Amino acid sequence: MGVILSSMTTPTIDHQVQLGEHGTTTVRDIPGPPGAATVMLLHGLGATGRLNWGPCFRPLSEHFRVLCMDHRGHGSGLRTRRFRLEQCADDAVAVARSRGVGRFISVGYSMGGPIASLTWRRHPEHVSGLVLCATARHFARRSSARFARIALPIAAGVARLAPSVAHERLLQRMLARIEHPQMRERVYRELEGHEPASVIEASHALTRFASHDWIGSVDVPTSVIVTTRDELVPPTRQLKLATSIPGAEVFEIDGDHSACVSRADLFVPALISACRSVQNRANVNG
Repeated sequence: MGVILSSMTTPTIDHQVQLGEHGTTTVRDIPGPPGAATVMLLHGLGATGRLNWGPCFRPLSEHFRVLCMDHRGHGSGLRTRRFRLEQCADDAVAVARSRGVGRFISVGYSMGGPIASLTWRRHPEHVSGLVLCATARHFARRSSARFARIALPIAAGVARLAPSVAHERLLQRMLARIEHPQMRERVYRELEGHEPASVIEASHALTRFASHDWIGSVDVPTSVIVTTRDELVPPTRQLKLATSIPGAEVFEIDGDHSACVSRADLFVPALISACRSVQNRANVNG
């Protein structure tokens, strides 16, 4: 759910995509082998596609075509007045269509997990499978959710009234743990496109999200990657998500919530295995 840092050394092929009246967004479209299935990578809260998935781009593209985008209000994502997880799911499908992709494996990390699940729920004809990483059916306890319903909309409103001040504070907080000057500058360039109010509203959206009532209806092959040392999204919640989805296959990673980067040596092979498992089962079922 927090910012995830990568070395961002993998070159990508970027395209400007017009999404109707909503505006233009940048899509990273990395070719895979001829005839390869497509994976759509959906990042976590406060990150960008490159920050979250950077170490995965090149290894994944050896097996799949890779599409990656920034969510609304994050990085180069669409500008928005109100952040909604459902709109992000719609954006992912619109991006796929714009790149000539009819069906894809929807791959989500943390906040990207709900967005990936919603792509299936809202557009099942476009989703051939799910890979859900470091994510859950819900993210907040009832007590904290009640507080968030009051506090976060107020914070978002203040951020919209003083965007420059909010932006500076947001960047300072996100960059505080980065000591290496060159890495700090690279991450700054990724984050400077953030809309603080939208990031706050994204936090609010996560506190309201719950898929308990419908996640068990998922009817496409699914893999769940569990980060077993995760303190932001407890492993027990991640496992409950997996057991809620019929036939979901679990891949465990000995890492915390930043494992996609801090333990890329473990995460990247697990991600490839999880995606290949979904594709193999989709081919059998299809």
